[in-house]
Amino acid sequence: MPSTWHSPPWVLNDVMSSPTTSPDPLVPHGPASNIVLLVHGPNLNLLGHREPAIYGTATLADHVAVARATAEERGWALDDVQSNHEGVVVESIHGARGRCRAVVINPGAFTHYAYALTDALAAFEGVKVELHLSNPAAREEWRRRSVVAPVVTGTIAGFGGVGYRLAVGAAIDLAQQAASR
Repeated sequence: MPSTWHSPPWVLNDVMSSPTTSPDPLVPHGPASNIVLLVHGPNLNLLGHREPAIYGTATLADHVAVARATAEERGWALDDVQSNHEGVVVESIHGARGRCRAVVINPGAFTHYAYALTDALAAFEGVKVELHLSNPAAREEWRRRSVVAPVVTGTIAGFGGVGYRLAVGAAIDLAQQAASR
């Protein structure tokens, strides 16, 4: 696996693992904690090297560090996962149910066609923020459609790396507002 892989404890890394040792992804796992799950889809492990004119020169680790610092400044924790495999991303979101109060997701190319991801996000009961470094609406026609947009709380796009601070801050603000109701 690439060095940017951060395996959350609920994702099975070994296909031989017993299902009884892993939480049931269909059942929330108890009261949600002040945790934001930051999810990155395909090719985002190449940030800093892939099309820097569009995505910038900051690496995935740089963006995660900004997101983590933003969460910690607010007294929250941040877990992160990156995968080029849709099933791993879906299972990560399933594992956040009842555990995390918010998900911030940069779905990468999954934005445009990953209906399984849409369904996983719809099943997550907390705040969901879709995040993009570039502005998909200002790019090629095929990038302008988001299949996850209808099920997320909001979208932050086109602000480059600043978007990570904005997305995590917004997710925490909205989760705290919901908790105070």
